Amino acid sequence: MRLLAVLLALLGSLTATAPVAAVPGGGAERHEVSYDRYSLTVDGERVLLWSGEFHYFRLPSPRLWRDVLEKIRAAGFTGVSLYFHWGFHSPAPGVYDFTGVRDVDRLLRMTDELGLHVVARPGPYINAETTGGGMPAWLKTVEGRARSSDPGYTAAYREWLSRINPIIARHQVSRGGSVIAYNVENEYAVNVDPAYMEDLQAQARSAGIDVPIVHNNCCGGSLANWSSGRGAVQIPGVDDYPQTFNCHDPDTWGGWGDGVTRRLRDDAPVYAAEYQAGAIDLNDAGYDKCRELTGPGYMKVFYKSNIIESGATMFGYYMTYGGTNWGWLAQPNDVYTSYDYGSAITEARTLTTKYDEFKRQGYFVGSVAPLTKTDESPAPTPADPAVATRARANPDTGTQFVLVRHADRRTSADVSTTLAWSTPDGDHQVPVRVNGRDAKILVAGYDMGGQRLVWSNSEILTHLPIAGRDVAVLYGRDGEPGSTVLRYPSRPTVRVLEGSVRSSYDGGDLRLDYTHSGLARVLVSGGGRPPLLLLLGTDETAARFWRLDAPAGPVLVRGTALVRSAHVAGDRLALRADTDRAGEVEVFSPARHLSVGGRSVPVRRTASGSLLGSLPGPEQVRLPELSGWEYRAEPPAHGDQGWTTADKTTTASPIKPRTLPVLYADEYGHHHGNVWYRGEFTANGAERKVVVNAITGRRGVYLVWLNGRYLGSAAGGTQADSEPVNPDPGRGEFAVPPGLLAPGQRATLAVLVENMGHNDDWTADDTRFKQPRGLFGVVVEGSEAPIAWRIRGSRGMDGERGALNIGGLHGELSGWHLPGGGRWQRSPDALPAGVSWYRTHFELDLPRGHDVSLGLRFDDTGERDYRVLVFVNGWSAGQYLHRLGPQREFVLPNGVLRERNTLTFAVIAEEELPGGPGPVRLVTLGNHRTGG
Repeated sequence: MRLLAVLLALLGSLTATAPVAAVPGGGAERHEVSYDRYSLTVDGERVLLWSGEFHYFRLPSPRLWRDVLEKIRAAGFTGVSLYFHWGFHSPAPGVYDFTGVRDVDRLLRMTDELGLHVVARPGPYINAETTGGGMPAWLKTVEGRARSSDPGYTAAYREWLSRINPIIARHQVSRGGSVIAYNVENEYAVNVDPAYMEDLQAQARSAGIDVPIVHNNCCGGSLANWSSGRGAVQIPGVDDYPQTFNCHDPDTWGGWGDGVTRRLRDDAPVYAAEYQAGAIDLNDAGYDKCRELTGPGYMKVFYKSNIIESGATMFGYYMTYGGTNWGWLAQPNDVYTSYDYGSAITEARTLTTKYDEFKRQGYFVGSVAPLTKTDESPAPTPADPAVATRARANPDTGTQFVLVRHADRRTSADVSTTLAWSTPDGDHQVPVRVNGRDAKILVAGYDMGGQRLVWSNSEILTHLPIAGRDVAVLYGRDGEPGSTVLRYPSRPTVRVLEGSVRSSYDGGDLRLDYTHSGLARVLVSGGGRPPLLLLLGTDETAARFWRLDAPAGPVLVRGTALVRSAHVAGDRLALRADTDRAGEVEVFSPARHLSVGGRSVPVRRTASGSLLGSLPGPEQVRLPELSGWEYRAEPPAHGDQGWTTADKTTTASPIKPRTLPVLYADEYGHHHGNVWYRGEFTANGAERKVVVNAITGRRGVYLVWLNGRYLGSAAGGTQADSEPVNPDPGRGEFAVPPGLLAPGQRATLAVLVENMGHNDDWTADDTRFKQPRGLFGVVVEGSEAPIAWRIRGSRGMDGERGALNIGGLHGELSGWHLPGGGRWQRSPDALPAGVSWYRTHFELDLPRGHDVSLGLRFDDTGERDYRVLVFVNGWSAGQYLHRLGPQREFVLPNGVLRERNTLTFAVIAEEELPGGPGPVRLVTLGNHRTGG
């Protein structure tokens, strides 16, 4: 078997593009996945992979996974990119959980059912700004460098892959499933180990992975990209983040390169494996600013430029839905509880103008098949050099695709000019207008269904055959002039049904001229071609259309906030659709009757041949006030159960402690959240100061008590990734109050240290990944007495919610965060420094047949230092850091909420808090009528 594995690995690194035979098994339909320099193919048919990134582990509700996946599909995405999080599934060596919110087999069954191709990305390292880069925290105590061939790490990652690879394998396209590519490792460019990359592929092949193996290179230049040599993958890809992460300055324009994905192999498609679709909020500007930074203007220019200039046919947009770093999922340096990422779909699962732009582009690339095979070709010459053009053409059909944008992409000017365009159907002078931060992909020489498109300066949204005629939607910016030329053997009949459109016929070409405004409708019949209904709209009206490929044929819908599915039975069209306001619904379908959400909708037939009806908007949501708070105190280092003697003198971390014993939390199995320390020594009465060093990660703090007296708090060390090891991290000096310690008496230090998450391993360097968390050293100045230490923290006991849900507070370990009884008291007027617990209950009466997204809003504007761990029905919804970071609203996922709910706060105060943690309320973040 060892020899077979090696042979399979060598096969995986060859440059030949012949498909690997699928492993027999099951009764599902078999398919053959292959590729050439142009694109992936399935059973010889070309596939343009337009995929969006989604992290199931950032949405703790499998029911909502389907909601997000349906929204991704509805935007025209043909695929989804899925990281699989090793640490999320493995709380300890040899322990793996794929149930409940970790049921990835269920996730992949959803993608199978929805027809979304999957790029499976199991790491072992994934980055994703998640704790440890997705590697389990227990790996920090394993000898041997992570992301290498060192024996300790090898045994660990093989264990992980032996659990996840078989799940992925049975959902491959080759077996009738959805997985079309397998991403090995992640952004592995420095400190690389080719033998490791080779073995990862051998593990995949031996588990039955037969789809192409891909990789996402992060850095370009001369760094490893795995396009050739030992460890090479079949299809190497590139990460591009041209807007950087300057959310505080959303006017940034192309801060990192030109954003054009490089071809890494001549015999494989160009793969934009991770293309920027949002940003991490490095400067606490808030994710709305990140959404502005990467908004529709950026998407128009950079995405369209990349399509035409690179010729890529494989895309992965990071992120499409970001989600929530619930529990202790976050990596500490770059993110906080929200991982909204400025995505097209918000953390609360609402759709944005970015979603609209994704849909405009996604429908186009999914509708115009010649785009799957193109070569660079001569571009039309603009009369004004302020406009730049690039072009590609399909070598089989001759169809041309021309990118039109500003020569200087930073300009905000509007430019009108003409293109001298030699199309497959003759030479033409084509008028174009380019608005500020705009780009268009214009098409010429295209067989658009039964029509022949000579050229158009409007962009194609989609086209489809419905009821014996072609229906096409073209669009442009509001107020912008447009022209479309179609070829007919004889003069057709042109009937303008709505709007202002001029037509002329000359020498076989029908020319239509108009101004993009609202929605114009033109019916063209005769002329030797099937009838054509041409819908000419603006960016905004185009975004209100939804294309669905129902079993009985394609369907076009206009007017709803979302359409999830369509089914035609006889003369009735049944839609699953969402509405965010009352308004029209229009469907283009052979059906005569319409139902939405199971309810019949009265309709009338329009001059366009469509059915037109109206739908109600959502009902008003009424939320309860949060009142009747109860209180419970957690004294420092409270309780005598669950403590472990801290006596280790060695550590696998290359960062060695300042004092012994080793007090790193991970060494004692406490990997997430807060950790309590209790140190005892014999006092001499001369103690002057307690000097503490602790490493917490960014924004973390620690608190210190001596004999029950609160001494104060300090910021924990961060140990920056790119800097030399800090010998004095997170230093805090705390004076010993006079008379507190008596000679010969036992003294007790209590220290609460926060773990804000583990650093990732982007540089494949253990000084980064194995950075410790917890106490780095403690010295009592004026005393030489040894300190006997004990430690208590989380051990990942919650089977339903997982190891990342809670830390090591006494209240967490005792279940105070869970619904139920207990000895709770009336809230005091002020909270002492340290840990206090608050709890209340609330009932929800949300309208039936609605999807209502709720959040929790903190409104405290005071100048106080505290943080709140938020629990809803036992689920950790996040951490509110008052005065630190921008986040004041926390999404409460529907799958966590019930009719009767328990809201619990663990308040960690660095000073006495008059009046408690401040006002807090429930808020509505989204409300859609779904029809049930």
